[in-house]
Amino acid sequence: MSLWTVERLGRKGDGVAVGAEGARALAALTLPGERIEGEAVDGRIAAPRIMTHSPDRVRPICGHYRACGGCSLMHASDAFTSDWKRQVVQTALDAQGIAAPPAQIHVSPLMSRRRAVLSGRRTKKGATVGFHARASEVIVDLAECHVMRPQITAALPLLRRIVTAGASRAAEVTMTVIHGPAGLDIALRGGKPMDPALFQALAALADEGDLARLDWDGQAITRRAPALPMGPAQVVPPPGAFLQATAEGEAALLAAIRDSVAGATRIADLFAGCGTFTLPLARHAQVHAVEGLAAPLAALDSGWRAAAGLNRVTTEVRDLARRPLMADELDRFDAIVIDPPRAGAAAQMAQIAAARVPVIAQVACDPVNFAKDARILADAGYHIHRLWVVDQFRFSPHVEIVAALTVR
Repeated sequence: MSLWTVERLGRKGDGVAVGAEGARALAALTLPGERIEGEAVDGRIAAPRIMTHSPDRVRPICGHYRACGGCSLMHASDAFTSDWKRQVVQTALDAQGIAAPPAQIHVSPLMSRRRAVLSGRRTKKGATVGFHARASEVIVDLAECHVMRPQITAALPLLRRIVTAGASRAAEVTMTVIHGPAGLDIALRGGKPMDPALFQALAALADEGDLARLDWDGQAITRRAPALPMGPAQVVPPPGAFLQATAEGEAALLAAIRDSVAGATRIADLFAGCGTFTLPLARHAQVHAVEGLAAPLAALDSGWRAAAGLNRVTTEVRDLARRPLMADELDRFDAIVIDPPRAGAAAQMAQIAAARVPVIAQVACDPVNFAKDARILADAGYHIHRLWVVDQFRFSPHVEIVAALTVR
């Protein structure tokens, strides 16, 4: 067996191991400085044996950890993980030549994930429900979870019964499960076609599990509106809608954004979704919310109209990747909040740079694309004066970032 030294962690949390004559390979569940043994196949050491342990290594708290792909950094100390996530963001900025102050970091607590996307498959004996194993289509059938809220974990037996009732053995189903004040909101995709017998069976399970809503491939069985608080408003999101993973993480992102745009009275919220940032910001400013999908904006608008004490909120359905707001459309705002998808928003950033809106709160979930977008703004004279890293996805390589930028 070959010997390797783990040099660092890659962006996805795997160790980058260096072997004889400078050979390199990725090794999961390892940490910098560790000596490992194993054979590399296609650039990956599938089952590294750790010969020398890092002082940052800790015992994983979950019995599923070695198999389940839901977590990849549970073997690292909290202090190491926080430092590493900050460094990932800093490295991405350094690569683009962008100066930034040291990032503040917020870490969501254990068992706080209120939104999870689970997989399910019907079997001969019932069903399996959980996350995929690492680099595999196999579903790890969960008995415990230390990242999801206990209410979601407690519902796993019910989810298995739902899969048993309405999934075919030939296909996997996906379930987006959200826990909110009204209870569980479940959106299942990939199930059997709905018929009267299936509807009756699912309705009985929804009653038994006291679900707020069970949406089956677009057909909803709703017992009560699964409303979520967004500022002073109550919003009923579309089934399976995007939502910040933890309430604590959302609060940290919102606090950073409020700090960034403090004093602004006309704000554009780009990629606004259901109004996570729009509606709280409307306490003190008029907000124009732009989103590519109509359903989230309809939910946002309904929440705004029913809430008291908010300033005017306008909405616009627009694909900002293909048709960004132009500079002459942006110059009426004194602040912009932009939270694009993982791929970033280069076209929209170019128009923001041309408009030279005084204040930008740039939110991102991919450090490399975040830094590329920030470079576009930096070339137009913007600089980062505050930086936050929000870790909503415990034990994973994922991070959320907020940067406050002003133009010179």
